[in-house]
Amino acid sequence: MSDAGFDAFKADALAHGFDEVIERTWAPGTTLDTHMHAFSVSARVVRGEMWLTVGEKVRHLLPGETFTLAARVPHAERYGGDGATYWVARRNERVT
Repeated sequence: MSDAGFDAFKADALAHGFDEVIERTWAPGTTLDTHMHAFSVSARVVRGEMWLTVGEKVRHLLPGETFTLAARVPHAERYGGDGATYWVARRNERVT
């Protein structure tokens, strides 16, 4: 995907209250067992494929598809034979 595409994704995410936007690239065949994060995410797959498991539901995601996760939601990830890249906006929890 183009830098212009990432820039638009980032601008939109920041305008919607996300505080960090990055590109993540995963090696072919990477598997991440069930884990969780202290931040919520909104992401768009831009290359390769991945499988996202939340509870009993497994989603197969391809370029152009999106996913969201709230903070502290247990999930697992698996990446295809060509790996995967996605853009991810994170909304970190604030301590008050």
